[in-house]
Amino acid sequence: MTNEYRDADGKRLTDYPRPSVAVDTAVLTVPAGGPLSVLQVLDAVDGDWRLPGTFVHEGEQLASAVLRSLSTKAGVTGLAPEQLHVFDDPSRDDRGWVLSVAHLDVVPASALEPDGSRARIVPVADTLGMVHGHDDIVAFAVARLRAAYSDAPDTHGLLAEPFTMTELRRVHEAIRGEALLPDSFRRAMLPMLTATEAKRAEGPGKPATRYRRG
Repeated sequence: MTNEYRDADGKRLTDYPRPSVAVDTAVLTVPAGGPLSVLQVLDAVDGDWRLPGTFVHEGEQLASAVLRSLSTKAGVTGLAPEQLHVFDDPSRDDRGWVLSVAHLDVVPASALEPDGSRARIVPVADTLGMVHGHDDIVAFAVARLRAAYSDAPDTHGLLAEPFTMTELRRVHEAIRGEALLPDSFRRAMLPMLTATEAKRAEGPGKPATRYRRG
């Protein structure tokens, strides 16, 4: 029989107060022609819209808790969120001391078919005022996404290939939240794209070249 663990002060693990552990997930997307958006779920108890999340069950891995929350609360499956950041301010959650291990996934809008009665895709700009520090999680996730797209065409594959330069620029504009100069954007992106033989008409004039990443 092994002795119960005690630290240098003679205390057991159960002698220390511990926070509850939750997972919350920011699932970001850019609907066709739309703004940067995020997946929200309707809380069955409080009736407000928030990020999908849950408390981690005993013996459960974080990744499993994330997938469980997306499936049961949003009706969304098939995603692979990655850990984003640990939000550990003791006062961040009005329910008590809750440590949130936030996760992030960035997917094409076509990959999201949320249960319309309890989940929705909403512009990030319209999500302010969420409970339990979820605004901070979305802001952190958006900053991470903007950094990923600052010097790469389409890191997360938001566009189906092949795509036009205009389509790519519109995605970048949605992510950055600002208009971009077409010529400057084109010069920056061209070295990282491969032109295809396909063309697409975008109004009058010469059909636009379509590209692939890389």
